[in-house]
Amino acid sequence: MSGQIDWLVVGLGNPGAKYQGTPHNVGADVANALAARWELPKAKQRYRGLITQGTALIGGPPKIGVAVLLPQTYMNESGKSVSPARGELRVEPDRILVCHDEIDTPFGEVRTKFGGGLAGHNGLKSLKAQLGTADFHRIRLGVGRPDSTDPEIVAAYVLGRWRQPKSEVQALIDAGADAAEKLILDSDTNALSAP
Repeated sequence: MSGQIDWLVVGLGNPGAKYQGTPHNVGADVANALAARWELPKAKQRYRGLITQGTALIGGPPKIGVAVLLPQTYMNESGKSVSPARGELRVEPDRILVCHDEIDTPFGEVRTKFGGGLAGHNGLKSLKAQLGTADFHRIRLGVGRPDSTDPEIVAAYVLGRWRQPKSEVQALIDAGADAAEKLILDSDTNALSAP
């Protein structure tokens, strides 16, 4: 791996075929969509995850050095993949962009956030514990929630197959990728224009 990395994009999910196509893995789906959009090379196994890096042309020059990481730990240990990657790539926490599912956001909505609370999300808790801060950017992908607060029912919902039509799930993934590019572009534009 070589070249300066300006942004580390992390797609949260669980490893293995049984979790693909589930609401809990939509963050990984968005990260994969970005890697494809940016025409990054095939991901390699490193940092207990799959990582690819290169340059992204977002909204015109200049090119931005990016790395896309899919932790291959389980969700609640994601930080054990992200922290060593961040350290070796020399990326500050405020240049980490985490894509993740959000059950308290209605299905189809995409929200951005920097720092703050973790809304009980085990992946985010692990990142905060391993990074020593919650001051990283997030793309919060609304997956909705079942009409229950029972933890087993909620877990079955996020770990089960999507209940929404495939086209609507794809629209959510595309909207998440668009939001990620806008956040990166806006942050870099603001950094360039700062005194």
